[in-house]
Amino acid sequence: MYVTIVNVSVSAEYVDEFIAASLINHKASVREPGNRRFDVLQNAIEPTKFVLYEAYDSEADAKAHKDTDHYATWRETVAHMMAEPRQSVTYAGLAPQA
Repeated sequence: MYVTIVNVSVSAEYVDEFIAASLINHKASVREPGNRRFDVLQNAIEPTKFVLYEAYDSEADAKAHKDTDHYATWRETVAHMMAEPRQSVTYAGLAPQA
């Protein structure tokens, strides 16, 4: 399993808009081939901080996500909402196994 964790810091005035755009992206992403999870998490203490947890069967499936129209729309929609550049870290998912 190929996992990407994306940390996003959003400017306070855009939190609701960021959530709305990310939920649209989530709904389309979970229907992609090879997608296992696509979670949108908001920090309970700092509501401007978000984590996107993306799990795919393979690195190729994760890369294909970047070529979808819904990802491109999300990326363009939220770009001006970020207080700083988003940070991504990839992991090899060990459990659960397929």
